[in-house]
Amino acid sequence: MAKKIHHLGIAVSDAAEVEKVFTLLLGAPPDHTEDVPAQKARAVCYRVGESILELTSPMSDDSTVAKFLSKRGEGLHHVAIEVDDIVAEMERLRKAGFQLVSDTPGTGAGGVLVAFIHPRSTRGVLVELVQPVRDAKAP
Repeated sequence: MAKKIHHLGIAVSDAAEVEKVFTLLLGAPPDHTEDVPAQKARAVCYRVGESILELTSPMSDDSTVAKFLSKRGEGLHHVAIEVDDIVAEMERLRKAGFQLVSDTPGTGAGGVLVAFIHPRSTRGVLVELVQPVRDAKAP
């Protein structure tokens, strides 16, 4: 069951350039910057209230973010929803007919567990399930 919006992911081609824009916009530097090898991406995260804005840029041309940018350009990439038990949620959603991008959770920024729901199942919106892991770095 969904607990809250964990973060909004924004796909950008150059995180360093966009970081300047968002630092001016939000009036503060990022809270956390991290390379996420499992996603072949770099995440620049700003805490805004109880949520996070995550600027995601590709670290390689074959990353999902690079493919997204090539097809759609910069902009909103995904909505991340926090859950308590990602494996149970994945199973529940599969049984309800949702198409998941992978069969098992992966690792996201800050060491959280992540799983993506294919946009075909959600009217064009890429949804990420996020389960915080005890002792993981908060993005």
